[in-house]
Amino acid sequence: MARALDAVGATPSVVRSADDSSSASRLVLPGVGRFGEVMRALHERGFDAMIRDHVAAGRPFLGVCVGLQVLFDGSDEDPAEVGMGLVAGRVVRFDAPKVPQVGFNLVEPVGKGVIDKSYYYFVNSYHVVPEERGVVAAESDYHGVFTAAISVGSMLALQFHPEKSGSVGLALLRRWLAC
Repeated sequence: MARALDAVGATPSVVRSADDSSSASRLVLPGVGRFGEVMRALHERGFDAMIRDHVAAGRPFLGVCVGLQVLFDGSDEDPAEVGMGLVAGRVVRFDAPKVPQVGFNLVEPVGKGVIDKSYYYFVNSYHVVPEERGVVAAESDYHGVFTAAISVGSMLALQFHPEKSGSVGLALLRRWLAC
């Protein structure tokens, strides 16, 4: 993700402790992994509180893949682990013959925003189910329509990987940086 942000003109730095983010104008939580393990790591290092504070201050936040999923109340992947609860809803497993979904899939924006209708790269076995339809920024279809992105205030979070989606993903990152 850092290389993709660098390619679009940002100057990313890796946050190694919760204190490192106090001067960050924007925060990106990329991710691949298991919901429970990611939540435990965020909590142990104080990153969950850091993210909450960043969002509460109205500063731009971008979550990618599991970086989207941990914003929700919880996940069927690890039912005992509590999510950050920044967005009401749950993370559920795809009901599909082949899981995970791997590869490019068409993403349809819902309303106006930084996401173009195009093909983006996904690697996911689970997807978010928000309680409120108004947070949905984009949808896709994998054996049924699912939420591909959400937007709430200064938060944008994507189930797909813009950094692996070629020029369309880089264009999305440029637009997010310009907001």
